[in-house]
Amino acid sequence: MTKTYWPLKILIVFMALQSAFWMAGCSSAPIGDPNSAEGMFKAAEELEKDDRYEEAITKFNEVKNKHPYSKFATDAELRIADIHYKKETFIEAQTAYQLFKDFHPKHPRSDYVTYRLAMSYYSQLPGTVDRDLSPAYKAIQFFNEVSHSYSTSQYVKESEEKRDEATKMLAKKELYIGDFYYKRDQYLAAQKRYENLLSKYPDKGFDDEALYKAGVSAYEVGDGDAGKRHLSEVIEKHKDSSYASSAQRALERYGRR
Repeated sequence: MTKTYWPLKILIVFMALQSAFWMAGCSSAPIGDPNSAEGMFKAAEELEKDDRYEEAITKFNEVKNKHPYSKFATDAELRIADIHYKKETFIEAQTAYQLFKDFHPKHPRSDYVTYRLAMSYYSQLPGTVDRDLSPAYKAIQFFNEVSHSYSTSQYVKESEEKRDEATKMLAKKELYIGDFYYKRDQYLAAQKRYENLLSKYPDKGFDDEALYKAGVSAYEVGDGDAGKRHLSEVIEKHKDSSYASSAQRALERYGRR
């Protein structure tokens, strides 16, 4: 009996081993294939690690174009945005994150994408308020989205901090423009700017100064009610401010007119 079945057992074992080797070869082939989605993605990653950013972007784009339905295509889109951000080409990063956000609204990393989109705008802000601050509005919009739509995200805390910094810059810009008119005795334009600051950006550290200058400006254009209201608010709500005593003197001076 043993002699009858032994060759058959050997044949079965041989066929099983052959099948296993064939399956192993098939499963490992795509990983080693430089033209596969994964192979191209890994090549792009290596280029990025070597700081060869432009080549990495080209290779990630290849993944997208040659394997558009692969999961690596979506990952490649995000990596392209990240490389632009890493290179500090923030306009390109902003565009790439926005496109990713538009095409993949329910992506698991949407909080990160929205945060990075906000940071791309924030990073375009100049160092001084006398220059264009328009990116601040978009930065604030997306920082708010992180806080409201992804309230458990790890990026909420920093989003709120950066949003407040951007808002403070806008408040300071209003003060800067108000002062421009104030120093030139263009009091009506100055008053509007100071009141705009108080309405849109309260509690950013400029209320006492804006109230005082808005009050003086109002008196100067003949709006005594608004002037008295603003100056009185400085005295009542900002007692420790250096503008409180100035407001008191201004009330006395204009009251004698």
